[in-house]
Amino acid sequence: MSRPRITLKIATSLDGRIGTSTGESQWITGPEARIQGHRLRAASDAVLVGVETVLADDPRLTARLPDGETGPDPLRVVLDSRQRTPSFARLAVRGTLILTTREPKPIGEAEVVQVAGDPMNRPSVGAVLGLLSERGVKELMVEGGGRVAAAFVMAGVVDAIEWFRAPMLLGGDGRPGVANLALARLANAPKFRRLAAEPLGDDLWERYERLS
Repeated sequence: MSRPRITLKIATSLDGRIGTSTGESQWITGPEARIQGHRLRAASDAVLVGVETVLADDPRLTARLPDGETGPDPLRVVLDSRQRTPSFARLAVRGTLILTTREPKPIGEAEVVQVAGDPMNRPSVGAVLGLLSERGVKELMVEGGGRVAAAFVMAGVVDAIEWFRAPMLLGGDGRPGVANLALARLANAPKFRRLAAEPLGDDLWERYERLS
């Protein structure tokens, strides 16, 4: 069974940070970039985040489009190995799939499913993609956070990147959009081809595809 096509969507500062050292992250980019992000969600079958994003931002992950535009909400997927998603979270609702590596327990009205873990006992990328493929997901957008982004990049499954870059600097103590990749040589770095770059308000929207 083929895996979904995977797009990594990131909204960062100029130096690639998704939040300050304290975790503040709303909002780094402006309204024009956020509207385009919602359009990308509407074009996806599923949107995926890690539990740290849930705990920090309490997102809805719905496609909230401008008047006159319509689009379905994607399946919302949370990687949550220890089932830390609060039952009162905005994602603890129908239409959310929470993937854990432990015996599932109820979390609000979300569906909780156990999947195989990686060596760190986090949901393995292969197991996640296998389950989503079985459920008919063909277009998956990964929205964060940094460790989730790094896991998909290291697995070699990111086909495209939609990068929204705000004109601010958060410094080395800010939270990275992509966490450690443990690269010792530049030759081993994942490489992408830039397809386009255009301004959205004060921000820059960059689009990339993976080099084959």
